[in-house]
Amino acid sequence: MKKVLAVTLGILTAIGGFVDIGDLVANAQSGARFGMRQAWVVVIGVVGICVFAEMSGRVAAVSQRPVFDLVRERLGPRTAMANLIGSYLVTLLTLTAEVGGVALTIQLVTGLPHLLWVPLAAIAVWLVLWRVKFQLMEQVFGALGLALVVFVVALVALDPPWGGFAHQVTHIGPPQGENWATWGYLAVSLFASALTPYEVFFFSSGGVEEKWTARDLMTERSNTLVGFPLGGVLGLAIMGCAATVFEPAGIQVNQLSQTALPVAVALGKFGLAVVMLGFFAATFGAALETGLSTGYTIAQYFGWQWGKMVRPREAARFHTVILVSILLGTAVLLTTVDPVQITELSLLFSAVVLPLTYLPILVVANDRDYLGENANGRVQNFLGVAFLVIILVAAIAAVPLMIVTGMGQS
Repeated sequence: MKKVLAVTLGILTAIGGFVDIGDLVANAQSGARFGMRQAWVVVIGVVGICVFAEMSGRVAAVSQRPVFDLVRERLGPRTAMANLIGSYLVTLLTLTAEVGGVALTIQLVTGLPHLLWVPLAAIAVWLVLWRVKFQLMEQVFGALGLALVVFVVALVALDPPWGGFAHQVTHIGPPQGENWATWGYLAVSLFASALTPYEVFFFSSGGVEEKWTARDLMTERSNTLVGFPLGGVLGLAIMGCAATVFEPAGIQVNQLSQTALPVAVALGKFGLAVVMLGFFAATFGAALETGLSTGYTIAQYFGWQWGKMVRPREAARFHTVILVSILLGTAVLLTTVDPVQITELSLLFSAVVLPLTYLPILVVANDRDYLGENANGRVQNFLGVAFLVIILVAAIAAVPLMIVTGMGQS
């Protein structure tokens, strides 16, 4: 049981990273519009986040210092500041979307407007971050997030055209009647959702919170190789459910409630209840990750005391950053802006800042002064460079595709 619980950090990170509100909507949108033709993007995203999460976790385990702390020391304050600004703003935007996702989930259950739930959701996130111990937090929300396995069950129950899915997977490109620009925009969104910057900051800082050492490299790798692929499988199941129910009818997905509909069709009220639990756990867990990540990045850059392993009074500035970030996100949501639109913007700007996040990780993971014999080998460097090229292409294409497609509406 202890070994099973040891991988909950990876599961929580992956659930938050792969099936937060961004992925719940983006995967369903892609499935409804293109079937399984973009499944390969999810697979590439899984491999990419595994490569860089393993690097960041290994750095934390061997050096007992989180990645962002070493980035500032290794690359200097100016480069690290550019990383900090880009990563913090995207993480703040994502935090805003996740709090909105929690409120939307409660709206689906109660029928009351989500704006009524935004302040309560924000307070609940802050209380958990302030009072609940790190390991308990990761174990509870990592386990509850597994309720989203219901999408896998629903996909099997829907009995989709597996042969048609296989054909779509092996034929890259938009279906007849769709354009390449919109197809590319959604592909970039899917890819960015798999490698959102906060995932590696949360994962490496979480390793320090759990006091990983070089002896815990197997635990770190099991977190990476179990948690993130599981998140990818859930993302593909969401895409497959939408492709089965919505694509034949020509229905596009624009709301979180539509993502849950295929599960209700396949499994009835019980399935709907389980998927609501999964939605809540995924969005709340992602809000916890992003909230902590806002504090992690700023505190680690300025050298402040940080983390849930210390008392709040001893890490007052760290907790103040988290509280201010939650308040800023709540204020944005109370302007009545649609949380789904915030989600789409967060994915777009995630793509733009990805190079700032992942290049420094690759540099630090090659530094033998920190890692010694655990520094990157040839295979890890080859994969890291290959994915940096893909990341750079996505970053360059993101804004033009947003403008040309009107955020995927054309």
